[in-house]
Amino acid sequence: MLKNYLTITKPGIIFGNMVSTAAGFFLAAKSEHVDITLFFAALVGVGLVIASGCVVNNIFDRDIDQKMERTKHRDLVQGCVNMDVAFVYALFLLLVGTALLYQLTNPLSAVVVLIGYVFYVFFYTMWYKRHSVYGTLIGSISGAVPPLVGYLAVTNYLSVESVLLFLLFCLWQMPHSYAIAIFRMEDYRQAGIPVLPVKEGLNKANQHIRHYVLAFCAVAAALFFVGEANYEYLIVVGAMSAFWARVTFRDMNSSNYIDWSKAVFKVSLLVVTSFSGVLGLELLPLHF
Repeated sequence: MLKNYLTITKPGIIFGNMVSTAAGFFLAAKSEHVDITLFFAALVGVGLVIASGCVVNNIFDRDIDQKMERTKHRDLVQGCVNMDVAFVYALFLLLVGTALLYQLTNPLSAVVVLIGYVFYVFFYTMWYKRHSVYGTLIGSISGAVPPLVGYLAVTNYLSVESVLLFLLFCLWQMPHSYAIAIFRMEDYRQAGIPVLPVKEGLNKANQHIRHYVLAFCAVAAALFFVGEANYEYLIVVGAMSAFWARVTFRDMNSSNYIDWSKAVFKVSLLVVTSFSGVLGLELLPLHF
């Protein structure tokens, strides 16, 4: 039973968002005093709020999950978890996560994480995902909130650097998500979800992915020039961004689109992990 309740929080998504939260924290910590308690408070608080959003997503998406091969065995679809209990569980996770951020980091972080929650649950899950090709864009806004919260947990104020960080992760989300939509296109078509590859075709999705990757590369460079990142950041993130662009600009056609999109997706994970990792390594001699 405990495993069922853990599974509906989507641990993989929680982990990915905690990595991006750490990236924002590490970036801000270059210019501010921090301690390990603040770091873990930010990670756990964001993780609990993300978990709550994922449970609500599982509750609301039961009808479309049963139509998709990848999701038809989820616990709420199979009735392994009571829906009313899952809703109370989601509310509990949200309240604890928000309270943790409010008490142990700062009120601004709690407010921003709640804004991201609203975008994910109400705008993305309940409306745009089902009715609009722009659902991915709305989802990218909520997906870019965790690194911003990590940043704000340290600084307690918005800056040009924090805006660029938020924009960077918005841009990263788009090719990452479109790549998933391509190699799972039949699932999305079966469930009637209007993602770009289904509504506009593979060529349009390919063009959008390329444009977003190039925009990501530009903002990643801008973050170095206006922020606190060191040359290690420029070398590592520059190299990974160039590698992502190279993979993205390989030829894509009707015979290799699944392999192409999986490659774009896998490299996107390497990019975001490298981003967080290099910022953390730069920080070690300074504060931790």
